[in-house]
Amino acid sequence: MSIANLCHREVMTILGSNSLSEAARVMRYQHIGYLVVIETTGEGGTPKIIGVLSDRDIVIAAVAKEVELKTLKVQDVMTRDPLLLNIESPFESALRLMRDSGVRRAPVVGPEGKLMGILSMDDVVEALAGHLSCVAATLTNERRNEAVTRP
Repeated sequence: MSIANLCHREVMTILGSNSLSEAARVMRYQHIGYLVVIETTGEGGTPKIIGVLSDRDIVIAAVAKEVELKTLKVQDVMTRDPLLLNIESPFESALRLMRDSGVRRAPVVGPEGKLMGILSMDDVVEALAGHLSCVAATLTNERRNEAVTRP
């Protein structure tokens, strides 16, 4: 399996200077729980990834502490220096890095740090389930073929 084939290519980004309530609205209307936080580098440059923001970050850092969301910026709550997976890295290496870092989702970057996608444990489980389904079908078909060829 390849990270390039597993990761979601549609990635929502937000600036660190945006309000936390704006980030929450983006998550709600896009039906997602994770944003990549970027800063722009000027005309035509590749945006730099400076952090990630999850719905859990918002709950733990703001809602649970009863802080007014409108008073916080994304950069106040985001996870800084997130794990970045190289799109060329082997799948097994990516899984080990995610396990060791304790993250369920990680941005996937290509050459020069360009954001290429997001790899989530949901993607991994879905891919593995597909492979396990093929294994189960193979076992079922083996029994059926044997019953037909050797009654």
